[in-house]
Amino acid sequence: MSLTLKQLRYVEALAQHGHFGRAAETCAISQPALSMQVRDLEERLGAALFERGARGVSLSPFGSEFLERARDILRAVDELEDLARAAQGQLAGRLRLGVIPTIAPYLLPGFLGRLMRSHADLDIHVRETLTPRLIRELDEGRLDTAIVALPVSEPWLTEMPLFSENFLLVRPLAEANLPVPDRESLREMRLLLLEEGHCFRDQALSFCNLHASAPRELLDGSSLSTLVQMVGAGIGVTLIPEMAVAVETRSAPVATARFPAPEPSRTIGMVWRKTNPLAPQLQQVAEVLREAAG
Repeated sequence: MSLTLKQLRYVEALAQHGHFGRAAETCAISQPALSMQVRDLEERLGAALFERGARGVSLSPFGSEFLERARDILRAVDELEDLARAAQGQLAGRLRLGVIPTIAPYLLPGFLGRLMRSHADLDIHVRETLTPRLIRELDEGRLDTAIVALPVSEPWLTEMPLFSENFLLVRPLAEANLPVPDRESLREMRLLLLEEGHCFRDQALSFCNLHASAPRELLDGSSLSTLVQMVGAGIGVTLIPEMAVAVETRSAPVATARFPAPEPSRTIGMVWRKTNPLAPQLQQVAEVLREAAG
């Protein structure tokens, strides 16, 4: 029995998307071709990798165990390719970069422009999603590095802190001249936060010394833009990172204010697998990011 790397990648894509059409699009082949390859692999193995249903496909128990081992193989192959690229001493070729949503719109435009000018041979693929998913995709070898709020505290990851930024209070324009509330007063206000899963939500709750499960009058938003617009409508107040202020407050009737010291803040950095042979090149990317943020 012979398995091919392509077949393993098809299985991984199908498991990720749960849909033959989307998996085929990701793999740049036709849907019938992908379906045929997966079925051929199942016949060779003598067991079903997927359970087919009207709403899509999902891994069988055997498929889950198979995929775990397949990902180890694919990650090792990718790292062999990265080892060859690292031996050339230059940052070129594919770079799969993850970034969290509370950073991407504000930092990426300047950073990517600078990175492409300094490394014209880079083929950059950006993935924007929440921190837990980025960490999982780093572990699975689907990302080379990610820009996140630190720490992530995973022993298998290298963390490189790059810069820190403060959080600002956003409140309705009519309240611009009121005293800035301290964290005790803020706990009594209608605080608008990002929905569950965003690390920025957890950081805001920590500053206010609030528990995520505590009953509060709030609105959970999917983006900082939504929160600021709700503040402009007089629904409550929110916190946003300093890098987002210029973009998010320009079209809403809101005022921003700094908190008294010690101000709430977060540390932004890059993470990558400790086993990644491209670590020296990723440090170059980190330096470009630090310059772009400065």
